[in-house]
Amino acid sequence: MAGQPAFHMFGFPIHIRPGFIMFMALIIITYRSDLGLWIAGSAAALTLMHELGHAFAARATGATAEISLDFLAGYASFVPTRPLKRWERAGISVAGPAVQIGISLAVLTLMGVNPLVRDSFTDSPASLAIWWTGPVMGLFNLLPILPLDGGHIVQAGLDAIIGPRSKRVMLYLSVTLTGAVGAVLLLTPRWNGFVIFVMFPLMVQLQMLFGNRTKPHGARSHAAAGEAEAWRTGDLSRIPDGLLPSPWFRAAQHVAQGHPDVARAIVVADFADTTPPNWWPPDAAPGLSLEPIVALLDAPLPTGRLYSEQVLSNILLRLGRYEAAAEYAANSFARRRSTTAAAVVARAAGALGDADTAIGWLRAAIETDTDPDGLAITMDAAPELGSVRNDPRFTELRQRIDA
Repeated sequence: MAGQPAFHMFGFPIHIRPGFIMFMALIIITYRSDLGLWIAGSAAALTLMHELGHAFAARATGATAEISLDFLAGYASFVPTRPLKRWERAGISVAGPAVQIGISLAVLTLMGVNPLVRDSFTDSPASLAIWWTGPVMGLFNLLPILPLDGGHIVQAGLDAIIGPRSKRVMLYLSVTLTGAVGAVLLLTPRWNGFVIFVMFPLMVQLQMLFGNRTKPHGARSHAAAGEAEAWRTGDLSRIPDGLLPSPWFRAAQHVAQGHPDVARAIVVADFADTTPPNWWPPDAAPGLSLEPIVALLDAPLPTGRLYSEQVLSNILLRLGRYEAAAEYAANSFARRRSTTAAAVVARAAGALGDADTAIGWLRAAIETDTDPDGLAITMDAAPELGSVRNDPRFTELRQRIDA
């Protein structure tokens, strides 16, 4: 998340957005009474408790989490150190409202208030405010619509039945149910004031539905933009569904928090993963963030999944470790021939001023022919190849790709 946290609680960074303060002020101005002060105060406290519930549940899975309080809502963003099981994601969703409801009921009990008796919880502004912002809003959050926690819980169950289509199905169901409730509220004068609580999730649902209709050919650019935004601001919301932040981003978070052993374990574990990669390379990561992670890796550098090897070889290039990049990529190429590995060796050789080696590896990259489009972009744009672009042999190789 962007900006420095306002404070930390139980080790979690807590961000307070201007919209959150505006919303609290709006409540106080609207009621202009002790009830407004109590609603604002209890809403702020119980929203924080709600998000702490999510954050603690996320931490229990090994993820790192931070909290942001904003207009009409709070968010607990977490960075998993591994793919989470469906029941773990559902558990994280349940934890927030469970804590909110549990704490509010405990406070009401200590106040001598029976939350099931109207005359009891309406006896004072304090008890009424805690009743509304505690058990009522907690149960509201468990409604089976996105983006509420109840919707995420139901989606986790649907995912086990219908797989990747679960989110699309949940979005259509959520829009239908929310729209129907909104229409009823608009047609009922007594409940018009509650429409704002319906419009907010409805707008979010429509945004999510529109995002889900992104055309397949744009998936790569959206994945790249999501990873870049994570590195730039810490915001993970733009990472497309089905993808995780790169292990390098997750490792950087742990390095920043003083957990280098965890950071190293995350990166090394990724090389041992045999499943298809579900993350985008850290192309937008600052070199200063990648350098300490590479320094954690023992020699010889880890090997395994080809995609992960290609990412590491490119990181070595970006850090100016040309000899290490050339050696690592050449060894990777020897195990499994790939255009990307050969291109990395060529770029490293070009950066070191070895034109003959650069041309030779570019020829090998073309003959391997696993990514001709990517190679064409590399030959046109890679700064390390600037010293060989005027070589007639380079021109001939570039023309072979076009042909």
